[in-house]
Amino acid sequence: MTDEMTDPEQRRTDSATVTRGSTGVAPAMARLHAQHRFASMVLAPIWLTLVVLAMRFYFRYRIEDVDALRAQYRRIRAQSDAPILVCGNHLTLIDSLLIGWALGSGPYWLTHPDELPWNTPERANFGKTWGARALIFIVKCIPITRGGPRQEVGLVLARIRHLLSKGETALLFPEAGRSRTGRVDEEAVAWGVGRVIGEVQKCRVLCVYLRGRRQETWGDFPQKGDVLDVSMVCIEPKSDARGVRRSRDLSRQVIRQLVQMEADYFDARQ
Repeated sequence: MTDEMTDPEQRRTDSATVTRGSTGVAPAMARLHAQHRFASMVLAPIWLTLVVLAMRFYFRYRIEDVDALRAQYRRIRAQSDAPILVCGNHLTLIDSLLIGWALGSGPYWLTHPDELPWNTPERANFGKTWGARALIFIVKCIPITRGGPRQEVGLVLARIRHLLSKGETALLFPEAGRSRTGRVDEEAVAWGVGRVIGEVQKCRVLCVYLRGRRQETWGDFPQKGDVLDVSMVCIEPKSDARGVRRSRDLSRQVIRQLVQMEADYFDARQ
């Protein structure tokens, strides 16, 4: 996700495309999101069951210390009512599903649906067919075109800000795509993450590092039967800068935290 728009440019784009409500989005967008949320919740017993079954029995993945991870996530959420944006490293097409599975069980998500993060998958990967578009619609996905028109990207970011302000949770990948190096790429950081953090009051960021033990580089999926290690750290990025510099500063704080978590991961395995 790219974002090099200055504040005046951003205001001109917003005013030219939407009439903002109290949460910073158009009433039409707020209605669309409410309908999308309702559809995902109604169908959740079906798609959550299928996702969990696929993870456990088709891919045969196992998350190390999963009970402790889920308890940690619940503690972090209980510490404050402040919004939480989840940010993770990005190596596979299903990282968002794996992170969701690591943070909570199927039954937990059915009773706490707003704590399951919304995701922003690349439209080119998941939006090519009607069936794929329908699938990502019901599994809490807001597709985006990486490097697409600023207006389109800006509308997606506005929706993320809206749902965070309403107590829901979202997941963004600061690298804005799967790392081609197999490691967190600090130079690939996207400013959209910082823009969201800077415009959502008291926004916390849950940094999540996830990697399969047999995973050497990027790909479509972790190897079947792999054990997945997951760690998380909650931070509150702050910046006194303004405009694009503020977005960049906040984004860099997040990516540097993920870089440190990755270093800790490999240090522990030497």
